[in-house]
Order: sequence, then C-alpha cells, then structure tokens
Amino acid sequence: MSDPVSYSVHGAIAVLCINNPPVNALSQAVRQGLSDGMDRAEQEDDLKAVLIVGEGRAFIAGADITEFGKPPMEPNLPDLCTRIEASPLLVVASMHGVTLGGGLEVALGAHYRIAQPNARLGLPEVNLGLLPGAGGTQRMPRLTGADKAIEIITSGRQIKAEEALDLGLLDKIEEGDPQEVGLAYAMDLIATGAPRRAISEMPPAEPVDWDAAHEGATKKARGQISQGAIVRAVQAASEMTFEEGMRHERALFTELLHSDQSKGMIHAFFNERAVSNLPELKGVTPRALQSIGVIGGGTMGAGIATAALLAQMQVVLIETGEEQAAAAKSRIVGNLQGALKRGKISQMQFDALTTTALTVAVNYDSLRDVDLVIEAVFEDMSVKKEVFAKLDAVCKQGAVLASNTSYLDVDEIAAATSRPADVIGLHFFSPAHVMKLLEVVVADKTAIDVVATGFELGKRLGKISVRAGVCDGFIGNRILAVYRAAADHMVLDGASPYQIDKALTDFGFAMGPFAVADLAGLDIGWMTRKRKAPDRHPDERVPTYIDRLCEDGHFGRKTGEGYYLYEAGARASAPNPKIPELIAAEQAELKITPRDFSDEEIVRRYMCAMVNEAAKVVDEGIARRPADVDMVLLFGYGFPRHLGGPMKWADLQGLPNVLADIERYAKEDAWFWQPAPLLKTLVAEGRSFDDLNRAAAK
Repeated sequence: MSDPVSYSVHGAIAVLCINNPPVNALSQAVRQGLSDGMDRAEQEDDLKAVLIVGEGRAFIAGADITEFGKPPMEPNLPDLCTRIEASPLLVVASMHGVTLGGGLEVALGAHYRIAQPNARLGLPEVNLGLLPGAGGTQRMPRLTGADKAIEIITSGRQIKAEEALDLGLLDKIEEGDPQEVGLAYAMDLIATGAPRRAISEMPPAEPVDWDAAHEGATKKARGQISQGAIVRAVQAASEMTFEEGMRHERALFTELLHSDQSKGMIHAFFNERAVSNLPELKGVTPRALQSIGVIGGGTMGAGIATAALLAQMQVVLIETGEEQAAAAKSRIVGNLQGALKRGKISQMQFDALTTTALTVAVNYDSLRDVDLVIEAVFEDMSVKKEVFAKLDAVCKQGAVLASNTSYLDVDEIAAATSRPADVIGLHFFSPAHVMKLLEVVVADKTAIDVVATGFELGKRLGKISVRAGVCDGFIGNRILAVYRAAADHMVLDGASPYQIDKALTDFGFAMGPFAVADLAGLDIGWMTRKRKAPDRHPDERVPTYIDRLCEDGHFGRKTGEGYYLYEAGARASAPNPKIPELIAAEQAELKITPRDFSDEEIVRRYMCAMVNEAAKVVDEGIARRPADVDMVLLFGYGFPRHLGGPMKWADLQGLPNVLADIERYAKEDAWFWQPAPLLKTLVAEGRSFDDLNRAAAK
C-alpha cells in the first residue's frame, strides 16, 4: 500500500497530499505522514511554504473513529495541529468536498485556508457525544466570535463555503483542481510577502453571557451533556491563555470520551450503517426498481409516494375514487412544496415530479407495469387480503408485492396471493418521506432477491433499513406495546400521564408516550385493543378508561381532544381535565389505591419493560441482534440517541441490575414481568448484548 501522505516539491512549495480512501480519515499513519512531511519541508533549503491537500472526494473527513477507545498512538492530533501552526514556513490548506472534525482542526492549524465553492466545513463531534479535542473550540471562536462558534459546534452542522468565508474560517474561495488552486494561492502569498498567521496568536473572542449560553445549549440538548461542555470549552478560549484553554478542552474531551453518552452515540454511529449489511444478501442481485405503485393516498401512502418521487422513481398511486385521488395528489404536492421550500429540489424538479413522474389513478390496471407496489390501506386483515388478491391478478410476474402493515401477519397476507415468494413487509414510519426507519419484514416464503430489493429500496430512499421477522408488531411496535403497557399500569397505580410524559422527555425522549398516542391517533390503540381482546390472557392488565374518550369520537390531536387538548392548528397542548376523572373512575372500579411514583421509578420501569421485551424479540429471531433493536428504537420511536438504544442502555446499566429490577417488579405482576430467558442467560454467563452484536458481526 502506498504512503497515505505523499511529499512533493513545486518550486518553493512542498505539497503534502493525503490519500487515505475513502474520505482521508486522520488515522495514525496519516498523522505521522503529515508530521514527517512538515519535518522534511522545514529541513529543505529554499522552501517557503507548505500546501496540505487531499486526494479523492474530501480534504479530511475527520478523525479515524476506529481508534476511539484504544490506547492513543503518537502523534496525537492536538500536537499535530500545534506543530503545523508553529512551522516557520507558510502553511496553506486547500479544501474540497468535506472538511470535518479533526480535518477542520488541521486546517485551522494552517496559516491560510482556501476552498472550492462546493466545499463544506464542520465540527460534528457533538454527534458522537464529544467536543472537538484538537483545538477546535479554541481556534474557531478567535475567527467567528464566541456565539457563532457555540452555535456551529453544538449543532454539528456543516457550513457551506460562502458562509465559512463570511465567518473568517476561509480566506478565499476558488474553483479548480484543489492542488493547482492551492499552489497558485501559496505562490501569491509568497509574492506579496504575506505574514505567517497563527490563529492561536490572535486575540480571544469577546466574552458573552456564558451561563445563559450554557443554559440554552443544555436545554436544546435534551439530556445530552456534550453541548454544555462545548460552551465551557469556548468560554475557556475567551478567559484563558491559548495553552491553558487547550488543556481545558482536552480535559473536557477526555471526560466526554469516557462517558456512557459517548459510548452510546458511538454505538449508534457504527450500527446505523451495519444493520443494512446482511451477510445473506452478499452477491444477491435485487430486482428492478424503476417504478413503484402505492395503494392508498392517506398520510402514509402520500408520504411513501413522496419519498419515492424524491428518489427519482416513477410513482403510480391508486385511490378508491376521483375525490380521494385528488386529495392524495394534493397531499403529495404539499409534501414536495415543503422540499422545494427547504431547497431539497429545484422548481424544475418540482414541476417534473408533480407531472410526468407521478400518476394518480383509481384503477388497479394502472399498476400492470410497476416493479414494486406498496399497500398502505386500513390496518384490517380482510381489507389487505382483498387488495393483495387484486394485485396478484394485475401486477406483472416478478413484481414485488409489499405491505406497509404495522402489526399484521405478512405470512397470512402473502397466502392471499398465488406468489407468496414475491411478498414482503415494508413498514414505513409516518411521515414516510421524513422518518428514517424502514422495517423490512421477511415472511416465511419471501424470496431472497425480494429481501434484497426491499433493502435496495430503503437505500435509495435514504432509510435505515432493519430486517424483521413476522410477529404481531414486528420489532418496534411489538416492543412499543409492552413498554406502553408499563406506562399504562403506572397510570392505574397512581402516576399521571402528564408526570410520565414529563419524566420521559426529561430523560431524553422527544415526546412522552401519551403525547405520542395523541399524535398517532387514539383510535389506533383502541382498534388494537379490540382486535386482541378475544385472545387476551386473563392476567393481563389493560386499562379501558381511554376507550371512553374514543367512544365519544375523541382520537387525539386530529380531533382536537385526547390526553391533551389542542386548539385548531396548534401543536402546543394542555392536559385534558376529563382524563384524571376517567382514571379515578377505573381505579375505583378495580379497587386500586393510587400511590406516588418518582420520576426515576417511572423511567426505570419503562426502560426495563422495553429491554425485557426486546430481549425476547432477539431470542426469537424477530431481530437478528440487539443492535437491530437499538436502531429501530432510535430511528422510529424517538429513543434518545445519546443513550445508544435500549440494549446499549441496558449494557451500560449492567444487565444484572436490570434483571434484578425486573424480578422485583414480577413480585407485583408475575404475568407482565416475566424475565426474558435470554436476559437471564446473559447474566448467568456474565455476557452482554454487545457480546451478541460482536458474535453476529463475525
């Protein structure tokens, strides 16, 4: 393998060119190559400048994350950046593609920075529960000011070249070959006698209201600690000498690196890429995916159609009548107008997507030529069987027939056709053009190339695709039913829905379970309870107080009344005064004496119920491994990313502690709190869920 950093001389300029595919990550070999290249340039006669540039599609896309958690290897990145900045030669960084994390810190160590017009810069360490640890929090504020540095670093966002130039992060933008552009710029600097310019020697940023900034960043972080640490690091850049600030930044970085939150976020980072790489799909060619059909143009169907259109696919959407078809098209157009407004598509693309790429029809014959069709109709088995019988009669041979069912048996749906090998579940999450998760539900007779096609569709739509087996609710909704039941039990026993929602949002969830129920529609849970009633175990506790509200036609946000009250068009909500009355009536009927719950107990019971059912899902093979569960909960159910997912959370808590709590809860309700056999086995063997992930990866 060639050296990851090449050295060449062009007149009075030494060029250090990084070539570490795919994105020039700052591995130990790259760091050593840059350090050695600087040494070599400074020892040569007649050299006046060094140009640092990247090959391929990026300048430097960041640190080598595979080194995290391993013993540090010299040269470390902070020392390298300081070493570059201290050079007596003029150092220029010429950037293209992305310059992220440690890559931007290297560039900030240079004396001048030039970039291509389409370059993007950023310090995204916050997405791993970290802060920049090689001078990013100390150098950036000296250029941008403290407020802007805090905003950029706590958000982790990527900055376009024009904005970076306005902020002072870049000195020049020029299109062309990055090396040639960089050389020309370095020669101009030499010719004009430009001074060597070290950011560390610049005046510190003006102070701001640090406590207010810390409070604001912490509030937005919803429990993540790195945002607050970033504010304090930027504060150090303002109040300390540069050397003291660097030491403070490094101490904060090290503390975060060893925190459970960083471990959780690094776990999420690796596994969101890994879950879609199924060993059994290696070498399997997906079927054609040029055009898709969608059955049903409600919120879900319109969202699926929108996602497919944005992925440059031809879409045929079927509705039951002309009026419904017009409404469906209106929803899709509205979704695409949102994409246009956000700059995701151009006006020309919008016009093409809403005319030539989209067909809305009322006749199933319009689906004769589509490659894949997704049913998104009412969650009723008889309705779905009727739809699939029609698709079986109309769709071409080899077309993939997919159901967007949230709970129902895909094997039973497939049996309604003469081609069960072509049938698969594709469970999208609403709104389907926004939510990242796709559960690919593999039925008993689903052909392997149909599975590959499901994952290929997910890839084209930009989804995190997770394989799921067939059971009621698959991975996510099956687990949801159980941890939601734990919340319902706590309500009957004395905790209010509003205390539970607050405790869980304080924990880090985007919304509490009762606010989520209002958003999804209370009629969904009501319908599910009625569907399951005939087969319900006699020991199962199922609250019915909320059914009274549904019987009166109140289904949550869409009707203006649920657990909360909603004014027309308003997202903000107030507690519904009827709810405590309904709960009290059911408690009296069941002869329950309410008790107080602490927020800590609420969170613990909720999480233990989630983990226990998830362990059963893994044990039964519905999910291939614990990390698959984590990605489903992270991307489909609002689980706090900084905790890594429920299985990672359980590992960090210690599985013996989790099992002990479940066994303690089982003394109150032995039927609900049955410890998962897998959890008991792992504890007995001294193993973790991560051990299962590693075994599955081999």
